[in-house]
Amino acid sequence: MKRLAVRHRELSPVPEAGGGSLMSMVEFHDWWAERTRAGHFVVDRVPFAELGDWDFEPSTGNLGHKSGRFFTIEGLQVREGGVPTWSQPIINQPEIGILGIVVKEFDGVLHCLMQAKMEPGNVNTLQLSPTVQATRSNYMQVHRGSSTRYLEYFVGSGRGQVLVDVLQSEQGAWFWRKRNRNMVVLVTGDVPLHEDYCWLSLAQIGELSHRDNLVNMDARTVLSCIPFALPDEAGATGEDFRDALARSYRHTTEGSAEPALHSAGEILSWFTEAKTRCDWSARLTPLSATTGWSRTDDEIADDAGEHFRILGVRVEAGTREVKAWRQPLLHPRGEGHAAFLARRIRGALHLLVQARPEYGLMDMVEMAPTVHLLPGQDPSAVRERFLRDVLQVGGVKTHYDQKLSEEGGRFYHALTRYQLIEVGDEFPVEVPPNYCWMTVRQLIDLLSHGHYLNIEARSLLACIHSLC
Repeated sequence: MKRLAVRHRELSPVPEAGGGSLMSMVEFHDWWAERTRAGHFVVDRVPFAELGDWDFEPSTGNLGHKSGRFFTIEGLQVREGGVPTWSQPIINQPEIGILGIVVKEFDGVLHCLMQAKMEPGNVNTLQLSPTVQATRSNYMQVHRGSSTRYLEYFVGSGRGQVLVDVLQSEQGAWFWRKRNRNMVVLVTGDVPLHEDYCWLSLAQIGELSHRDNLVNMDARTVLSCIPFALPDEAGATGEDFRDALARSYRHTTEGSAEPALHSAGEILSWFTEAKTRCDWSARLTPLSATTGWSRTDDEIADDAGEHFRILGVRVEAGTREVKAWRQPLLHPRGEGHAAFLARRIRGALHLLVQARPEYGLMDMVEMAPTVHLLPGQDPSAVRERFLRDVLQVGGVKTHYDQKLSEEGGRFYHALTRYQLIEVGDEFPVEVPPNYCWMTVRQLIDLLSHGHYLNIEARSLLACIHSLC
């Protein structure tokens, strides 16, 4: 962020995140190349019979670890109007992990302690990750590996000053009610720096978010939850888009000089109404009960070849707490697509937000980007003609367009194209009932609570922060 600082309801504003940094971008890329060379990374596919401590439970067909921890691959059955309609495999990981970033000021500039972390499903192996990215099983050392670095800043009596602490969901299409604890803690004392970690300013992380597959999904969700301060109204740049975006960070309700299109109360009522329209239910079932899916020695796949596969991998990673292990991964077919359409309304940039049902979500519906296509879905799956036209023809300008990886610890080469597309005044302000125009500030305010914005919306919001 170039002109936004961090605020907290009980703290004085932290100084701005622009300005000097501990390392230059040239130094960062040298460090990144060195970390890539230093790690011994191997990921090979293996048949299920070679997954070691993972096996299929005879009575249910569920794929799980002999410890009973980590996660399981189970079945999901969806009913509409009380009638079973379809089923699929789904990842059930009931334990709550920690995604946490340590922040500290250096010469008045806020920096984040970021990690070069290998995940077996990453398309490029190494990605920039939070300080701590660990399941409960991992940081409780169920894997009998080394302890999680910097965990003490997030749990126990010695933890840092908490700026963010909220439970957020993950992919509702692939996870069953998965949540992680998103945390940001501020420290003032010395922090020993391990060779796999570096201090980066928010502006630098924003710059890196404009590179494909570099800032990982877990870092993006935590960064999206940081409560950025309102930009100074006197800091106009003369650039129409950036000034409209800055006003979007200020405009919330009727109290603003130029209020947002909808009040907070109207938005919450719209969201509640969207939930009440859901006439479906979902429940876990034995994996062996799923229909339309087949299991071979090497994979579990849908018979139509349209959705995803479950496969097994053998992993070697010299920089991880455990140096070698085996596990299943979910492999999507193709790439996903998540795009916010943005329009200037009353002088402030508004984002068109979708109330999107997903069967694995704990609360059924969460706020999503305007367009949200799963891997394998064609743009024709977008039912609204006015949205399909924008995807095909384009808007006034595309301000962000990158391919970014999803969770590499559970998904194999899962990629999503993230976009922010500005549309003109000809685009309707009146939209269908499952859509709502909202300012960036309104979205940020919702992120102090869980189960409002889905993981794709949070990822894209973190990228939008880099445009200020």
